Amino acid sequence: MVELKTDTSIDAMHEAGQVVASALTAVRKAAGVGVSLLELDEVARDVLRAAGATSPFLGYRPSFAPTPFPAVICASVNDAIVHGIPDDYRLRDGDLVSVDCGAELGGWAGDSAISFTVGTARPADVRLIETTERALAAGIEAAVVGNRIGDIAHAIGTVCRAAGYGIMDGFGGHGIGRRMHEDPSVPNEGRPGRGMPLRHGMVLAIEPMLIDGGTDTWYAAPDGWTLRTDDGSRAAHAEHTVAITRAGPRVLTAREPA
Repeated sequence: MVELKTDTSIDAMHEAGQVVASALTAVRKAAGVGVSLLELDEVARDVLRAAGATSPFLGYRPSFAPTPFPAVICASVNDAIVHGIPDDYRLRDGDLVSVDCGAELGGWAGDSAISFTVGTARPADVRLIETTERALAAGIEAAVVGNRIGDIAHAIGTVCRAAGYGIMDGFGGHGIGRRMHEDPSVPNEGRPGRGMPLRHGMVLAIEPMLIDGGTDTWYAAPDGWTLRTDDGSRAAHAEHTVAITRAGPRVLTAREPA
């Protein structure tokens, strides 16, 4: 069941989304060669704590997970696509890092993700990240009243495939509101004009996950959470929480320009 949010509720979700935006900005600023993933998680915790927000990630345990998630960010490095658990790994020159973060504030959730490089960037990684962000922008542009879920999926998939990248099979975006994961599912590839109609008041987390090797397959690491590319290719992830409004898509997790 899809809950349509009121304009007042969307404003409240924007407050939660801005906490997420601040956390990701702080994490990106703190990331550098020699910094551990646990230290980045602590940076995000500090931002949530200062804002009076809580984390929908911390303690989350879906049916596939062997243990509750132990952190407030997912930190996925190089061939890790999503759901990486922050640990004592220290970032190295040239690493590609994807960070996913959520916040709950006033009963509403926000969810967003960024990818970036540490130190000296590889040109291939820069292109991958830029394409992932373009795919996200295309999906957001298609998130308008009168379109359908398939139009978002098609827009994302078209950017990805044209650049020769793979799309993580079986994962995509989702509805969001009082809970981090709500209906509907938002695939990262699909046919235009298909699926649920987009209506004023729907709020979606749109999140392309691109694989540099061109394949769509992945495997679960022994920790039961981290999902990695089958062939060791690098991956990138970008996400925003977006409200569908009559005035056009409203990005609730927009960050200040770097």
